[in-house]
Amino acid sequence: MSRSSKKGPYIDPKLLKKISKIKPDGKTVIKTWSRDSEISPEMVGHAFGVHNGKDFIEVRVTEDMIGHRLGEFSPTRKFVRHGGKIQKDIEQKAKQTTTK
Repeated sequence: MSRSSKKGPYIDPKLLKKISKIKPDGKTVIKTWSRDSEISPEMVGHAFGVHNGKDFIEVRVTEDMIGHRLGEFSPTRKFVRHGGKIQKDIEQKAKQTTTK
């Protein structure tokens, strides 16, 4: 569910404070646990370390990301491919035919 338009976008106040102190050089990573903060135009050019529950995933903000949440770019689940033994055998056979 989206946030009410009369309330405006939610951005963590601590995060705004950190952004105002650091220049957007892209080298300094700002660590944050605030996955629900919306990306604003002031954040463009900054690099954020967004916590996914275990690690901090580095996210570099671009203009296309404005309006999205920081958590969208830091997946919390690791994808393990579909298939199993049969799929693994098929992939190995495909590798062998390409190397010959």
